Amino acid sequence: MLNTLLAGLTVLVIGDSHMASNTYLISTLHDDLMERGAVVYSYGSCGSTAGAWVRKTHSTCGGAQRIKDGEVVKDNPADASTRPIAELVNTHKPNLIVIVNGDTMGGYNSPTLPKTWIWQEVTSLTKAIKKTGVACAWVGPPWGAEGGEYGKTFARVKEMSSYLSGIVAPCTYIDSSAMAKPGEWRSTDGQHFSSSGYRYWGKAIGEAVSAPAVLATVKK
Repeated sequence: MLNTLLAGLTVLVIGDSHMASNTYLISTLHDDLMERGAVVYSYGSCGSTAGAWVRKTHSTCGGAQRIKDGEVVKDNPADASTRPIAELVNTHKPNLIVIVNGDTMGGYNSPTLPKTWIWQEVTSLTKAIKKTGVACAWVGPPWGAEGGEYGKTFARVKEMSSYLSGIVAPCTYIDSSAMAKPGEWRSTDGQHFSSSGYRYWGKAIGEAVSAPAVLATVKK
């Protein structure tokens, strides 16, 4: 029996490809938050960086959305795009925004972490969220597996997570790397997970969002 600490709250979840397919977090995290009592609106855009949510930005690899207890609706890749965070807040009136974004900015195929660019992307979104006055929580990248088509490494995940934790204020940082051991959740391509991995991750994020550190920031 899950707790109902989120009862009465409306939660808006936005994110990258981890939120853009049916068995991914748009299903597992969304379900978990609803079971904890929240009204949930979820939007995913494949390949989206943080700054892509400040203004309408096209996604070349598709997206998805899910409204309350409805089904996941996949966007047509030809016209898939993000919706500006200000527009989403005005439409859904959330008490809390959860951002799932880290992997698309990790520069896994780059020899160094692109910190200046990451800072620009992150702060463009956090500034836009701050203007809305809505509390937020930022979910960092999970371990995944080393190698694969995206060139992910555990060292870069650790570096990215550490960097993000210091620049996402006023959002509360949620450290996905603390939720499992490196390689513990089976990955399909180094970056994305099998359905069981997304179940574990979704539940862990739900628990983190329900923790006092996040709930203390929420205006009811």
